[in-house]
Amino acid sequence: MQIIITGQQLQVTDSLRNYVLEKFARLERHSDRVMDAHVILQVEKLVQKAEATVNLQGGSVFAEETHEDMYAAIDGLVDKLDRQIVKHKEKSQNH
Repeated sequence: MQIIITGQQLQVTDSLRNYVLEKFARLERHSDRVMDAHVILQVEKLVQKAEATVNLQGGSVFAEETHEDMYAAIDGLVDKLDRQIVKHKEKSQNH
């Protein structure tokens, strides 16, 4: 899976990049249909925001999460994407 990480009003450090890559590896366990992902990390005053679009075979999934801490926002984002990917996988298998 190819992951593109961009920062808006934020310098994406190596530790932040490694954390995102480590968390997104969890998504590959549930579905081998994940092709690529685009992650945008941004800061808006006191709120940290993480959003991602994951392209799957047969569609795409989008989620966003805001939190005071960027690492917590990434955790919440991956949880949302994980649930959506499992739902998409079940839907395609039932079809």
